[in-house]
Amino acid sequence: MVKCGAWGDDHAQLHRFFAWDEVQIRRGDNFGVKSTDCYLDEVKSKGTVTVSREDAEKHPEWMSDAGSMSWRLKINKKVAFHVGYGASKFFRKLNAFEMFWHAEGMKTEYDGYVIYNGERYIVKPENCYGYADKNWGADFTSPWVWLSSNNLKSNLTGEKLTDSVFDIGGGRPKVLGIALNRKLLSDFWYEGKSYEFNFSKFWTVCRTKFECHETDTQVIWHVEQKTLTAKMIADIVCEKKDMLLFNYEAPNGKKLHNRLWNGGNGTGRIQLYRKAGLNYKLIDDIEARNVGCEYGEY
Repeated sequence: MVKCGAWGDDHAQLHRFFAWDEVQIRRGDNFGVKSTDCYLDEVKSKGTVTVSREDAEKHPEWMSDAGSMSWRLKINKKVAFHVGYGASKFFRKLNAFEMFWHAEGMKTEYDGYVIYNGERYIVKPENCYGYADKNWGADFTSPWVWLSSNNLKSNLTGEKLTDSVFDIGGGRPKVLGIALNRKLLSDFWYEGKSYEFNFSKFWTVCRTKFECHETDTQVIWHVEQKTLTAKMIADIVCEKKDMLLFNYEAPNGKKLHNRLWNGGNGTGRIQLYRKAGLNYKLIDDIEARNVGCEYGEY
């Protein structure tokens, strides 16, 4: 399946299905996947998905809205978040986690175009705030939390942060079928320096508190994380009218998440600190826009 879509007032998610004998996969370092006119590798992507209103209504099993999108994009992944041993070859071979995550392009530049419902959008590195990651396994965790943005500005200086990005993900991971307590993995790449908050790196003594909830019109996230060397506090909000609810069947064949919000227009504030003696000293107070955001629980 190729899944694409858009946020905003005219949000939609569009699905196109292929038989396995129509799919070509190139494995290894030069990875690529192709089916008819859809293609993806590490440096480019192109494709088209069109679903008529009649077909969307006739085939609810497609779990697709009606609409059309085509695209041709160059991909330049600038900053990666390597989450640690949890996505290592050993744990992948064991299939130890219910869900695996790797963000090779938590800050990614795109260049090209997207045509959505007949309207053409020009994509340039200087005016898009791109992201690229990979999830694989059986299902999303519950709760599931994701937040990321590289459209960041310092509230202290008023300057745009051109070499910065944050990425937060997780919820309640399962290891060998056992659910852990509520945990998140995150990294704040701040002007060329990484501040990582990763429970799997136990020697950093990472501690996490988070709370997510819905109002009638918004989804709201509050995350606090600290280690022996740094602390981050994130407060993000996204308007429901700009978001969509993920509609798809998980790889395990189940559909447990039926209220998993997904958006890309979140806004908020990030406070980043470094440890100074017994206390934490503020590095920056940051305005975040175009925040990619997800929250769902079942």
